[in-house]
Amino acid sequence: MISVERLSKTVNGRPVLDNITFELEPGRIHGIIGPNGVGKSTLLQLLSGVMKPSSGEVSFDGARMSGYSRKALAKRLAVLQQGGLPPAGFTVRQVIEMGRFPYQNWFGDEREDHSALIDFALESMGLSDLANRALDQLSGGERQRVALAKVMVQEPEVILLDEPTTYLDIGYQVQLLDTVRQWQQDRGLTVGAVLHDLNLASLYCDQIIVLHQGGVAARGTPMEVLTEALISEVYQTEASIVIHPITGTPQILLQPKGSRQILAVT
Repeated sequence: MISVERLSKTVNGRPVLDNITFELEPGRIHGIIGPNGVGKSTLLQLLSGVMKPSSGEVSFDGARMSGYSRKALAKRLAVLQQGGLPPAGFTVRQVIEMGRFPYQNWFGDEREDHSALIDFALESMGLSDLANRALDQLSGGERQRVALAKVMVQEPEVILLDEPTTYLDIGYQVQLLDTVRQWQQDRGLTVGAVLHDLNLASLYCDQIIVLHQGGVAARGTPMEVLTEALISEVYQTEASIVIHPITGTPQILLQPKGSRQILAVT
């Protein structure tokens, strides 16, 4: 669906991504992980066509990303930016309705009534009781859920999520990612998600791409990628890998410095 070929990007004179190649396979959830400052958000902007590469190419469905108009691309690809939505004087429902912009005419009208779609997005994200509340009266976590609901009503084929669980407590993290996965499975969507929490990446992603020192350090299933050796190399920290008793996916237990000595004493 989205192909990256020999992609490089320099930002403010500093090379961030260097000659990387991979593909986001259709109908799968792809996690993008790596340390802070490694270029995960930059990569997402390149994948969405918002940013142009210094060299190399990003293709969407066999055509260059640069060849799509913004409105034509928005009918097929949606992006949840890092940090969700800024406070604004619109209601929750009005903001979610803005996700229908790619399908509206110059007057902001559509041929069909999509109020049922708006209601479904509100319910899916637990926002029905907040539908008429102003966005600037919501917490950061609530605004993040509004942002995803806005993406849902865009009805894309591909969604790109930049740290979608930011500001959310663990209950809403699970709810949001459960919703994304169910939505992805129901509609055969392709998902690319920048995630900091490696355990969430393991639980929800079919494939994981690890960025490190400007390149792709590893790519594969969570079982193939999330190893103690890779965590040590990429994150400069020690960890133990255990298997989730229900999902069978790897889960990471961090090892505080001196933990072995503490265990020896006890």
